Amino acid sequence: MTTKRNALLVAGLLTGLFGAGATWAHGNVVPQAVETKGLTPIKDAGVQVDADGWAAANPYRSSPEHDKALEIGSSAYNQNCAACHGLEAKSGGIAPDLRLLDVGEAGDEWFVQRVRNGAVRDGRVYMPKMADYLSQEALWAVRTYLDSVHVEQ
Repeated sequence: MTTKRNALLVAGLLTGLFGAGATWAHGNVVPQAVETKGLTPIKDAGVQVDADGWAAANPYRSSPEHDKALEIGSSAYNQNCAACHGLEAKSGGIAPDLRLLDVGEAGDEWFVQRVRNGAVRDGRVYMPKMADYLSQEALWAVRTYLDSVHVEQ
């Protein structure tokens, strides 16, 4: 009986150690490159941009390239955002549920602010500045995807 109990105790401890190791091994998530072939570069899209060249609104929302942007955005979201914001933008944790993001230009403003500035609270980085890693075209493609999974509260 004691041997069986000890074996179970050791198995439980090993499971806990391996689980903790896997959690620590996750480390920082490295953003994955996004291929945006088929999307017009923002600088050539004929849209209003700010002093830094950022579009004020999603240039692909009403564009003939909408479906291509949606395809690219879905893949880019799964590669770069789903780990924190959840599959299909359904958050299961601390990160916001992006299905609830306002559609249209009101949501675009928040989206641009967040991807350009990230989210830092009390010195902790909750979301990196994704604009440092992904092109504006890739990020607007992600926004196009988020519009497609939007739900009302």
